[in-house]
Amino acid sequence: MDRRWIFGDQLGPHFTDDADQPVLLVESRAVFRRRRFHRQKAHLILSAMRHRAAELGERCRYVESDTYAEVVDHTRDRLSVCHPTSHTALDFVRGRERVELLDARGYATSMADFRAWTDARNGKRLLMEDFYREARRRLDVLMDGTDPAGGKWNFDHENREPPPKQPTLGIDEPWWPAEDEIDEQVRHDLDRWERDGDVAFLGEDGPRRFAATRTEALHALRDFVEHRLPNFGRHEDAMLRTDSWMAHSLLSAPMNLGLLDPVEVVHRAEEAYRASNAPISSVEGFTRQVIGWRDYVWHLYWQQPRNYRSRNELGATTNLPKWFAELDHEHVDAACLSDVLRDVARHGWVHHIPRLMVLGNYAMQHGWRPAQVTDWFHRAFVDGYDWVMVPNVVGMSQYADGGVMATKPYAGGGAYIDRMSDYCGECVYNPKVRVGDDACPFTAGYWAFLHRNRDKLAGNQRIAQPLHGLDRLKDLDALLEQESTRGSRAP
Repeated sequence: MDRRWIFGDQLGPHFTDDADQPVLLVESRAVFRRRRFHRQKAHLILSAMRHRAAELGERCRYVESDTYAEVVDHTRDRLSVCHPTSHTALDFVRGRERVELLDARGYATSMADFRAWTDARNGKRLLMEDFYREARRRLDVLMDGTDPAGGKWNFDHENREPPPKQPTLGIDEPWWPAEDEIDEQVRHDLDRWERDGDVAFLGEDGPRRFAATRTEALHALRDFVEHRLPNFGRHEDAMLRTDSWMAHSLLSAPMNLGLLDPVEVVHRAEEAYRASNAPISSVEGFTRQVIGWRDYVWHLYWQQPRNYRSRNELGATTNLPKWFAELDHEHVDAACLSDVLRDVARHGWVHHIPRLMVLGNYAMQHGWRPAQVTDWFHRAFVDGYDWVMVPNVVGMSQYADGGVMATKPYAGGGAYIDRMSDYCGECVYNPKVRVGDDACPFTAGYWAFLHRNRDKLAGNQRIAQPLHGLDRLKDLDALLEQESTRGSRAP
């Protein structure tokens, strides 16, 4: 029997073929030396790897090494490995003659099924909505025969409500795992690596908030389905200043570590709907995230040419400013941006709307280099991997692919943030003001973004109305002068 080599994001039981298969796990110091990751991301990955090795016992050969090559190129075992999750890792695997490359696991749609779906479109534009519906049919998820459960495919309209007029959603916090001696040893090792000057990290240390074992991941899934899924849908696009978690699942991290399979996750959510314990709008919205958006991003990463990560269709050339790169929230006056950066520093995580409409929106408005923004998201988030962040940031967040991923730029002014959050009421800036000392940086930045990219966006009908609105701004010249002097300083 060959030995199954598993990467640190392939830690679930579905990455081995049977209960007796021997396993190789390599802890590479060079991975953490090459990039300045969030401290909690490094902790989570190492904790998960070491916990998996402890579970496997004698089945596992766990090697702490500087590089993968030092181990893989000198092992006497015949190795097999499931398709890795980055181009760099795939190139490394393919360069090893004694390593058998297997199909990818941990995704709801196989690469072969995705190719069949794209081929069947005969050149038509790829749309996530169409992909998602096909996945629902094929997997028989939330289906009543040939019809979608609840009578329609998409409950987005019900899932876009602003937050309630209260500090929190009023539901229980997520279940938190308890750290153990493995976590203590990981923390000790990370401290030592930093003291030795081997590595450097972003953000604050622990406690560990995300599941690092299969048992913890299943507990987190069960807790979400029972206690927060019923409240998930209505306010999934809303933000509350004192409720970082709201009704979100926090399952992206354990799923991206390979501890949960996405199909089992959506089946658990569907069971709650069938038992009348969660509304169809919440369950459909969550299902869309897991087997729709997550899988679509995975497949687009492999389907697009490798230079996709370098796309910069809007010609953004400003370097990522130090205050943003270092998560320096204390010197940021804009309430939403300061609060979101603070949460990233504390947890290495915020949900999808702060990522898209606060962090990504601000970066795009100010023309920061997409490659630098992508790298930052990869390093700063516990659930960030190359396959996750390249399509999500280059395509969705920064519109740097010119419309492959999204049909319009996800740019928004202060009015959107005011409607979908409680940030603006206590902010020093006014979301209705474009020019002046209290001008909202998102409102002013929105119009400056449209002006700067007017020619590039002229053919996009989804953004035609605000482009025409530029001509009605009597203070446009003053706004542009104001934004040119703001530069990269913290707002």
